[in-house]
Amino acid sequence: MDRSQKADLVDELKNVFNETSVVVITRNNGLSVAQSTDLRLKMRDAGAQYKVAKNRLALIALDGTRYSPIGDLLKGPTALATSTDPVAAAKVAVDFAKTNDKFEIVGGAMGDTVLDVDGIKALAALPSLDELRAKLVGLIQAPASKIARTVNEPGAQLARVFGAYAAKAA
Repeated sequence: MDRSQKADLVDELKNVFNETSVVVITRNNGLSVAQSTDLRLKMRDAGAQYKVAKNRLALIALDGTRYSPIGDLLKGPTALATSTDPVAAAKVAVDFAKTNDKFEIVGGAMGDTVLDVDGIKALAALPSLDELRAKLVGLIQAPASKIARTVNEPGAQLARVFGAYAAKAA
């Protein structure tokens, strides 16, 4: 990798750090190509990115961003999982770590808050943005459907009573 490629990578990483909501630092000790590809696909499906970068270049990219305190975690064979959804990258990383012993979570950050392994696991336990949106829509729709049911119920009861009288008379 020549100097211009390294500069491009640093710029790309700096842009990622400026646009992301969460950074999860992982250590992969001997993942196979198939396992790594599987992890990348799961991250992509969740709306997250998974990137292996040289620690020195990642440290240069972290400088001047709100994630600069996590530079101490970049030791050894590390990789960065990032996402704009505060929960997506953490959720995929924690789920993948449960099924693969060669993959471990080192720590990370959400905004200005540095998170340890337990913090990342707690973050992964939260519902995603899509789940929260679905719950909000359900809560908003529930009163409207109850009102519609309440308005329609007296008419339906009268129809049932008239139907019962007609059946009895016949």
